[in-house]
Amino acid sequence: MREAIHVARGETDLYLLPRMANRHGLVAGATGTGKTVTLQRLAEGFSRLGVPVFLADVKGDLSGLSRPGTATPSVRQRISQLGLNDFRFAACPVVLWDVFGEQGHPVRATISEMGPLLLARLLKLNDVQTGVLHLTFKVADDHGLLLLDLKDLRAMLQYVAENARQLSPQYGHISAASIGAIQRGLLALEQQGGDKFFAEPALDLSDFLRLSPHGEGCVNILAADRLLQAPTLYATFLLYLLSELFELLPEVGDLDKPKLVFFFDEAHTLFNGAPRSLLDKIEQVVRLIRSKGVGIYFVTQSPLDIPETILGQLGNRIQHALRAFTPRDQKAVRAAAETFRPNPKLKTAEAITELGVGEALVSLLDERGTPMPVERAWILPPSGQLGPITPEQRHELIVKSPLFGHYEPSFDRESAYEILCRRAEEQLATKEAEQPRESAAKRPSGRSKASATDKVAEAFATSAARTAASSLTRELVRGLLGSFFGGRKKR
Repeated sequence: MREAIHVARGETDLYLLPRMANRHGLVAGATGTGKTVTLQRLAEGFSRLGVPVFLADVKGDLSGLSRPGTATPSVRQRISQLGLNDFRFAACPVVLWDVFGEQGHPVRATISEMGPLLLARLLKLNDVQTGVLHLTFKVADDHGLLLLDLKDLRAMLQYVAENARQLSPQYGHISAASIGAIQRGLLALEQQGGDKFFAEPALDLSDFLRLSPHGEGCVNILAADRLLQAPTLYATFLLYLLSELFELLPEVGDLDKPKLVFFFDEAHTLFNGAPRSLLDKIEQVVRLIRSKGVGIYFVTQSPLDIPETILGQLGNRIQHALRAFTPRDQKAVRAAAETFRPNPKLKTAEAITELGVGEALVSLLDERGTPMPVERAWILPPSGQLGPITPEQRHELIVKSPLFGHYEPSFDRESAYEILCRRAEEQLATKEAEQPRESAAKRPSGRSKASATDKVAEAFATSAARTAASSLTRELVRGLLGSFFGGRKKR
């Protein structure tokens, strides 16, 4: 079965079939039981089949995929134990990414692309505040104002607040308290590095679909060790990537192999505290993105971390050991056991607590899409290096990437902030020109542009509530699963 991924070996060899890879999957198990090695083995398998991979490196270990492994004592023992006579060490083509631009190519998005729904979750807004944020985006659309970075959104919120009386009849009640809460949230987000993330050039997700010159799928590794310190930011960002992929890719149905496989490590962060509306959208993207040729694999400690409506869509499952020390642990063990197709030769619930490091219960889909009976097996060792590469090797990998130089420089084109500032200055200049000559004579001569800018807030309060959109007449379509709300955003 050369065109399948050899995942594990027990009483039989267990293979993940490429045609079934977009039926999604789950890798679960307690800390230290081997999930990361399983993730690395799967990523290597997909890459060699010519399938690009995206994964978040939450522990800083997965950059070793870029270099061939070595025959350490533990690896030699596993190779001998499993009788892997044809095993060889090899590297994968790897592209490194980092939201903060320190350990990989910078990853950026615009405020408009993130959209109000995901941004509201990122800022932990309540329903009223979320409504005001949606309203602000709508006003920006109607006035032809691009929201690209944090200063654009702050300027837009200020404009909405100071023109609330004129805007409320058309857009609804505008709460000053909600505006203040959003502004405070944006300030906190900026202090966490949001000013670097919300900028241009924005990420072109087609760069995640690259192949090496030899036809191998590139493994896109996002440095997430620092990002995971803010779990809501981490989960919201990965969900944004999924929603953008859904918008970007065309319908393709069932392919011989996926166009991309997306691993969502620490998956519990996606669902913890998520409102029902967001969970519904996540369920939709998991269910429908399969038809775009994308496979999603959730990596987490327990199946209980995944809502049942989503868990039921995960056809390929690898369960590492769970410990049953507490009632919740025991419930998780039972839940994990019940998700597998039974094997008469195996007591699944007992086996889950007995598995060794690197051992797992495995149930993959067969050619008909039916889950195979669960088997106890050993995960094959990866071909790449176990553990991270050195900082020098990381730097070399970044500068030799074909993407180097494209995302590194940032730029700031004209958008809402600049347009509102210019309008404010024009209004201020008009006011001054209309004042009596004797009043003008009393003012100091040579008034600077900077002093006019200082009065932007004053000008916002008197600017027209409705300004005809100039060349930016199109409405920005955005939000989670933009296809559901009107299609891919124009840039």
